Amino acid sequence: MVNLSQVIGFLIITIVAFVASAGGEQVVTYVFGDSLTEVGNNNYLQSLAKSNYPFYGIDYEGGKATGRFTNGRTIGDIISEKLGIESPPPYLSLVPNDDAILKGVNYASGGAGILNDTGLYFIQRMTFDDQINSFEKTKEAIKAKIGQEAAEKHVNEAVYFIGMGSNDYVNNFLQPFLAAGQQYTHDEFVELLASTLGEQFTRLHQLGARKIVFHGLGPLGCIPSQRVKSTRGICLKQVNLWVQQFNSKVKKLVDNLNKHLPYAQMTFADTYPLVLDLIENPKAYGFKISNTSCCNVDTSVGGLCLPNSKLCTNRTEYVFWDAFHPTDAANAVLADRIFATLFHQTTSSPAPAPAPTRARKFFSRKHRN
Repeated sequence: MVNLSQVIGFLIITIVAFVASAGGEQVVTYVFGDSLTEVGNNNYLQSLAKSNYPFYGIDYEGGKATGRFTNGRTIGDIISEKLGIESPPPYLSLVPNDDAILKGVNYASGGAGILNDTGLYFIQRMTFDDQINSFEKTKEAIKAKIGQEAAEKHVNEAVYFIGMGSNDYVNNFLQPFLAAGQQYTHDEFVELLASTLGEQFTRLHQLGARKIVFHGLGPLGCIPSQRVKSTRGICLKQVNLWVQQFNSKVKKLVDNLNKHLPYAQMTFADTYPLVLDLIENPKAYGFKISNTSCCNVDTSVGGLCLPNSKLCTNRTEYVFWDAFHPTDAANAVLADRIFATLFHQTTSSPAPAPAPTRARKFFSRKHRN
């Protein structure tokens, strides 16, 4: 079992190290993922996977939907806040030569997967391959702005956050009407995911990405959309076992790529135990309900929070917002736990001032390029 403190610690250490070593310059982050990290790309697509309508964003600044699949902020938003940087904007909101590309971009898209056929029934979404293609265009635009040598340095020093794979299960392998679940055994399916992911990581490396953090999958068997498949409304043990098999496979993949790709500094962040503990012990974190969603969703038609849905009376008491995604309050707890794991503080305490110095020493000692 991966040591949670080490992997989560490195996730934040990586970012803070860049903040500390940048001499006041803003850390640059490029985000790839699905609806857990999307900040609005699907607003610009003809997609069935959208959240730019009430009640999404009801607890976000201004109270309006932005395309985030929650009632407020994503974990990425909250971590950015803690680091004093702006959350990267959605790629599709930018013009090709926008100056904002030098400060980071979010390519995440609801419904996206590792496999290109994942989420096909959403019509349009940016798959992981699509997101990598978009990053390649971003890099070309950066070259045009600051020259090739500076562009290479820029992409080498940026941090790349990737969270992929949930849809490959929830909206592919676990769907009885799709081919993947019938065509492959799970052993075959997880091998396909890992081999495809290996090719995608390698391509990102060829484009200059060095410091990559891949977020493993959480306990998908415990999300509301899967619990309803149980007659007792409990977590689906088999799904969680499959997820852990995927996480283990990807951890080995990342270790292998670090050995064979020059200057690669990839890490696998196993957040599975952290999320599972929040779901199994909600009261320890100030929540009351973790087995169903705040928004009364219809899982037979997608599980999203529609404008005519009924909301819970206290959104801060629920771990899940809809059938798939955490609430703003749950995202805040998870982000705080990540920082607390690194700095050994209580979840309500801010990161101490000396932390960047410790992080810099750690990074320069163990992860020198």
